[in-house]
Amino acid sequence: MRHTILSLLTVLAFGSAASAEVAYEFAPNFITPPAGKETIGNGHGEIACDSAGNFYVSVQEDNAGIQVYGPDGKFIKALPLPKSLHGFVIRKDEGVEYIFAAVLGEQKVIKTKLDGSLVMEIPTSSFPAGKAGAKGLKLTNCDIAPNGDIYVVDGYGQSWIFVFDRAGKFKSVFGGPEEPLKLANAHKIFIDKRFEPARVLVCDRGNNRMLHLDLEGHLINVIASEGLRRPSSVSFHGDLMCVAEIAGRVSVWDKEGKQVASLGVNDTEGQTNTPKVEPKDWQQGTVTSPHGITFDNEGNILETEWNLFGRVLRWNKKG
Repeated sequence: MRHTILSLLTVLAFGSAASAEVAYEFAPNFITPPAGKETIGNGHGEIACDSAGNFYVSVQEDNAGIQVYGPDGKFIKALPLPKSLHGFVIRKDEGVEYIFAAVLGEQKVIKTKLDGSLVMEIPTSSFPAGKAGAKGLKLTNCDIAPNGDIYVVDGYGQSWIFVFDRAGKFKSVFGGPEEPLKLANAHKIFIDKRFEPARVLVCDRGNNRMLHLDLEGHLINVIASEGLRRPSSVSFHGDLMCVAEIAGRVSVWDKEGKQVASLGVNDTEGQTNTPKVEPKDWQQGTVTSPHGITFDNEGNILETEWNLFGRVLRWNKKG
């Protein structure tokens, strides 16, 4: 009975008087792993949805940097991309969908077709000198501005945000550990097109805050800095933004920066901000270490975790 109740968990969340009620229902066991596997495999990356409704999940496995699943959650294929691929987005560039990804271990950015074939690469040598830490660049995510510029963050390094043009030529750099932003573990960045002009959304995980910057890197506002659980990734749908918080929560925010839903909260000591929680200890509808997140095309939420075994959770929007 307890399992049934958890499986049918419904989360109702209310924002301020100006925010509409947003409700989600947990959908258990959505992902069907590849044949012969009980789980999807070592996860430390991202999840994204294409225009056809297919899901792409990064895994740290040889010849399978990204796994592709259908809208029904069934495995379709693996893309033979680098296994250290950390953060990625699926975006249209001049009308065609591509994967743009930061490859952590190889210190580069790649652009590929949806079948994984390489279109462009921004190698380490294209980044300006003097911005890498002692261990080199530690690139964690990238996204694309409306004009085609590519924004890349050194999230596990010095938290500099680099800007390249559509062809991969370096243009500028901002952010970093210095004044005025003093970023720390700026884990992932995204271009927030809910606003005109578009903004850069920064998951400044080390400072436990989310920031909006303009496209030149100037601070617009701090979206949130209280009550967060180390924001690691976001996704946008309409006026909403969902957030993967690695210390044990998925949250949903409106365009005005008000939280309107809190999902999968885990307060169990030792089960968050770690990749070592085993499947036997997973609880239906309760997260461990949210690391990547996406809305699908209908506004449902899928979250992937930092987990040695690999885990994806789904919440369906109600109403």
